Amino acid sequence: MTGKWGVGKLFRRFRRDFSSWSAWTLLLGMIIGIPVFTIAVSLFNGPGQMWGHVTQHLLDDYLINTIFLIIGCSLLTLLFGVSSAWFVSEYDFPGRRHLEWILILPLAIPAYITAYAYKGLFGYLGSIPILSRQAGIPFQGIDLMNLPGLVFVLSLALYPYVYVSTRVAFLRQAGRLKEVSLLMGLKPHQYFFRVALPLARPAIAAGLMLVLMEVLNDYGAAHYYGVNTFTTGIFRSWFSLEDPQTAIYLSAILVTIIFALLWAEKWQRRKKSYSLTAQFSTGNHRIRARGKTKAGIAGIVLIPVLFGFILPLGQLIYWGVITWTRVLDAQFFQMVLHSFGIALISALVTTLAALMLVYMPSWNRLQGIKPFARSATMGYAIPGAIIAIGILIPTLAADKFLIDFMNEYFSINTGLIINGTIAVLVYAYMVRFLTVAYNPVEAASLKIGKHLPESSRLLGSSRPGTLRKIELPLLKTGLVSAVALVFVDVLKELPMTLILKPYQVNTLAVKAYGYASDEMVAEAALPSLCIIVTCAIFIWYLNKLTGT
Repeated sequence: MTGKWGVGKLFRRFRRDFSSWSAWTLLLGMIIGIPVFTIAVSLFNGPGQMWGHVTQHLLDDYLINTIFLIIGCSLLTLLFGVSSAWFVSEYDFPGRRHLEWILILPLAIPAYITAYAYKGLFGYLGSIPILSRQAGIPFQGIDLMNLPGLVFVLSLALYPYVYVSTRVAFLRQAGRLKEVSLLMGLKPHQYFFRVALPLARPAIAAGLMLVLMEVLNDYGAAHYYGVNTFTTGIFRSWFSLEDPQTAIYLSAILVTIIFALLWAEKWQRRKKSYSLTAQFSTGNHRIRARGKTKAGIAGIVLIPVLFGFILPLGQLIYWGVITWTRVLDAQFFQMVLHSFGIALISALVTTLAALMLVYMPSWNRLQGIKPFARSATMGYAIPGAIIAIGILIPTLAADKFLIDFMNEYFSINTGLIINGTIAVLVYAYMVRFLTVAYNPVEAASLKIGKHLPESSRLLGSSRPGTLRKIELPLLKTGLVSAVALVFVDVLKELPMTLILKPYQVNTLAVKAYGYASDEMVAEAALPSLCIIVTCAIFIWYLNKLTGT
């Protein structure tokens, strides 16, 4: 009796709290969750025909290489990112103000493009060995086309994720806390290891998680360097072995690894507090470096900039100069328009979806709707290849149904209607990069608070009207940041674009990958430079906009 009464009470509460905003939130969340749901359901179909071959000959290689990438990239990105963040936050030295934002610029170069550039820099016929031999220095080059080389290249391309989050954490640490620590006899390096570093641990872990998500998503660099990873295995199973079920099983293993990493990051924090009380909230004064210390700090900070941005950019510029006459034509400009158009549409659609997921859950009283909306933004944790497969399966099934239906009832051969369209590609980008747009929009909405919207509601304005007239102008910085961030990510994205792009549409990322795959890596420079210049401009603008 009690159980029935409890269920009835719960149902009555659900009917009372459920609204149209609840329905729209649930619908949007379910649409976003289609790829993951598809992968989960497809697992029940059993392994594919090639699964035995993969487990016997390839799976160990995928697993070992992936673990090596995780450990190696974690160590190097922490070394580059944390050390750079500490020195620019705590020390004053020549060029510090410029290096603060220049250290972010390696993010403008996609990892697969950095991989191409380093092959051209240090290969036997690369720029540096040739210049060395001309100068009489017996340098034969370095073979980077292997697993350690991939770790090195990915770390140089991705360390800014750690740098940005850690620098913010160091800047927010209280100056009085440092003064107390130094008065107690701690030397600067002891203060760093015993106080500053432990307090910055959540920020460091957050940046590192972004690095590892990108490492596990990488396809272009791993494929070019000939390293077997789960992502390359998913591509091989789907396209070369023509076995979707094996690709799905590999995707499930990779998703398990990713969520294990996310759980480990959350577990290591547990219930520990890293906040500081108001009595410690004084400014943090930088130490003026002198003599050899000044030169040493500047040299350390310049290392990731030199190897992560200047050298790859220089190699690409050299290639661009010698190949532009063969690459620059009408089709190239059409490709640029395709890339920018798709990126802009995807950025606007994704930002709109993020805005809806931020506000619609707050417009209803249904319990659990806000956590549900937040969970819909987990797409960034899932590699693009997996999202693409999760979209391909239902779109191909829908197309097959439409083709059979039109043939049977109207004798019309329609061909593919849904799959292979820009709409599907934009949808995939929205699923993957929704969290990139959600975070700045949510942060901007929290700064507005509740008083202005509540006052507007008391004056008779509707919730959508309040959002349109009052909150949207105040959300300008968050919305612009969201659009810019998604635009940059879409422009650089390779795995999803390779799988889902329409046949007649080409993008800069796919073209650069195509040139490199065809052993025409020098020709890949011009589309790569277009991506880099565009991303660098957006990164500079965001840095100026946010004041970081």
